[in-house]
Amino acid sequence: MTRTDAGRREPLRIAVMGGGIAGMVFAARAAELGGKVVVLEQGDDELYRCNTRYTGGAFHLCFHDIDEPAETLAAAIKTATADFATDALTEAIAADARHAVRWLQDKGIRLMKAGPDAWRQHFLAPPSLMQPGLHWQGRGGDMLLRTLRQRLEADAGRLVRGARVTRLLMAGGRCAGLEYERHGERHAIEADFVMLADGGFQANMDMLRQYVSPAPEKLKQRGAGVSRGDAIRLAQEAGAALVGMENIYGHLLCQDALHDERLWPYPIMDMLAGAGIVVGQDGRRVMDEGLGGVYMTNALARLPDPQGTVLVFDRAIWEGPATEFILPANPYLPLSGGTVQSADTLPELAAMTGVDADGLSQTVLAYNAALARGATAALVPSRTAGAARPIAHPPYHAVRLVPGITFTMGGIAIDGNGQVLQAGGAPVPGLYAAGCCTGGFEGGVRSGYVGGLTKSATISWRAAAHALAQA
Repeated sequence: MTRTDAGRREPLRIAVMGGGIAGMVFAARAAELGGKVVVLEQGDDELYRCNTRYTGGAFHLCFHDIDEPAETLAAAIKTATADFATDALTEAIAADARHAVRWLQDKGIRLMKAGPDAWRQHFLAPPSLMQPGLHWQGRGGDMLLRTLRQRLEADAGRLVRGARVTRLLMAGGRCAGLEYERHGERHAIEADFVMLADGGFQANMDMLRQYVSPAPEKLKQRGAGVSRGDAIRLAQEAGAALVGMENIYGHLLCQDALHDERLWPYPIMDMLAGAGIVVGQDGRRVMDEGLGGVYMTNALARLPDPQGTVLVFDRAIWEGPATEFILPANPYLPLSGGTVQSADTLPELAAMTGVDADGLSQTVLAYNAALARGATAALVPSRTAGAARPIAHPPYHAVRLVPGITFTMGGIAIDGNGQVLQAGGAPVPGLYAAGCCTGGFEGGVRSGYVGGLTKSATISWRAAAHALAQA
């Protein structure tokens, strides 16, 4: 693809901010289509840290197979997000997720079937190691980035590490390039198009405090923890609208993960909490445990003290739901050094955890009675039945919780081609965005999670073709 300038045909100049999956998919496809591409990545190391390297590697949409009909996927997205996801993003991703993933395979990215479930049909390979702790080198996400970099460079593109973008260059309302700092020096790049893809703002305490949690320092970083919201800030300065800033993607973790690296990113406490109850120091439930782990993580993050809750369950739950999912709490939580407190009676358990004994006993009594009557919606707070189990089989157990934040869901408003949008809906010419710095797809009142890898890859894949077609 070329642009015409006084009779000369030259490649379109494209600058990309961020070297995770969103930035690298866009960059590799834009270079493949004839663009002159440079990627600016703030990480200095050869294998710079980012959430893509840490990913579990599943390409799914709301835990549906991406090869299901687009209409089915679109309906699932709308349901999961309680209609929060915009029509443009819903339709684009539901229709083209499969094509973006096939393109990745064509570029040499290895995928595998990881299990019988619909959401495990397209997993990055080699898969993550099924053992506690963080093991990413040579695994799926790491190999994806290495392969995309090779494809980018094979098409004459460049990756510049240690480069932090500080300013967008605007000319006549159009984005015409950017400025960045590298090793203490300032540089400027003129570009026909700029792609913003540096992740969310999970490492920016001020932004988290403004939008997500009154005490963000009490959240556990469950990802790389390097995204500071630079792209969001720069886009806003260029006139972009922001959307859905209040939600995060993450999971419930045992509070011991704050000081024990073996306890994150797994095991997660979501399945346990979905079957049991989560109480504050007064022994009262604090949220609807039936709406899933991502919703519960957001609910805990919004509490005055995100570390002030205890998960309570019984032997039957420990022997049932606690054994499910990836690296389940039973047996991996105690095996990895996590604390599970146990007692023969609820008052004893309350004393061990510092929870009000009368409050806990009354809560469990009301909860069990509501389950027996099928009336959990009448509880305060209401309880979506889901996987709820009675707490009636001693010994009783408790785990102290901490919300684990992986990435933020909200950010720059975009259309289905990744064009950055102003408040009135008009695009900012020359400016694109993709991945976790964007909003309007995941979140809403139920903190609906759709699929971070799929979202990032699909919009980037579409955006590259759209940008090159503008010539």
